[in-house]
Amino acid sequence: MKNLFAFILFLLPVTADIRPVLRVVDGDTIWVSEPEEKIRLIGIDAPETRNTGKKQIGYYGKEASDYLKARLKGKKVRLEYDVQRYDIYRRTLAYVYLEDGTMINAELVRLGYATVMTVAPNVKYADKFILLQQEARKKKRGLWAVSPY
Repeated sequence: MKNLFAFILFLLPVTADIRPVLRVVDGDTIWVSEPEEKIRLIGIDAPETRNTGKKQIGYYGKEASDYLKARLKGKKVRLEYDVQRYDIYRRTLAYVYLEDGTMINAELVRLGYATVMTVAPNVKYADKFILLQQEARKKKRGLWAVSPY
């Protein structure tokens, strides 16, 4: 009976977690609504846009944040989760997709707005992100275009 129940659950359609974007905090963090929730994009790290605690404003941080704001303004996004749902700051961890299927996490790395930052066990797309970062560096995209020093 237990196996039958598991099989039936497997056949049921998965409800997509689609949410309106409220605002962009920086190049790797957004707020969504319905319900309101802070989302940290998994697998990437965008440069900081402001000085906070131990973190300083990073090279290309404003550009990364501005790009994400332009891409997500007025949009709904689909959230995909990995092994852990929350980080130590209680932010929801997610891969974020546009309605056309574009994964924003990957796009930010591909275009040089963010670098790869994988934290186990949330490593579902780590290999893909590493390849995209190598491509961005090779093609000198975004933060790889010039040295800030």
